[in-house]
Amino acid sequence: MANYEIEIKSLIGDREKADQLISKMKTADPSFVARGTHKQLNHYFIKGDLAKLQKKLESYLPKDKKKEFGDLASSAKDYSVRTRWADGKVIFVIKATVDDTTSSNGTARLEFESDVDLTLEKLDEILISSGFEYQAKWSREREEFGYKGLNVTVDKNAGYGFLAEFEKIVGDAGQAEAAKQSVRQIMDELRAVELPQDRLARMFDFYNNHWQEYYGTDKIFNIE
Repeated sequence: MANYEIEIKSLIGDREKADQLISKMKTADPSFVARGTHKQLNHYFIKGDLAKLQKKLESYLPKDKKKEFGDLASSAKDYSVRTRWADGKVIFVIKATVDDTTSSNGTARLEFESDVDLTLEKLDEILISSGFEYQAKWSREREEFGYKGLNVTVDKNAGYGFLAEFEKIVGDAGQAEAAKQSVRQIMDELRAVELPQDRLARMFDFYNNHWQEYYGTDKIFNIE
């Protein structure tokens, strides 16, 4: 069954403000839970042939993921393909848009995610052999929380600094707008300011053009 990721970002800035947000969530929700921390490497790809990639990658996917990937490969128009290393686990990711935002940073996206029994380097090689090219490589440290029915992450991102993501998962694209309203209401209660899509796009473009300077470092930039 396909899952739709409703995700809205808030640019926090520094560690102190990140801690203040976490403290607010602890106070406001008796069911608040801290789910742990981990490090990630995320590699974003552009171009490529999704159908060709499906054939090359299919044998490495769990059985329950093969049909889901095939359905997405045959219908996706705007999509973002990524590989991820998260504390030793290698994951293949596709995010396809279901609203008028982009597949890279949109607020409502169809999400495909699967563990693969490969190294990150080998998975990247399979994508490159399917015509994909690196768009950028990202590194981050992530803290995960459960808050009022949402998945909330607080990330320390190379280039961006601290960024919070408020996510709700729904099973039907028709629920996307109502879910976005619900997420925004919870963010308002926390005084977490939504990062506008146009500014996020400018940040994303800048990083993509300069990622070699930031990947794996603590360096940040400010783009209005």
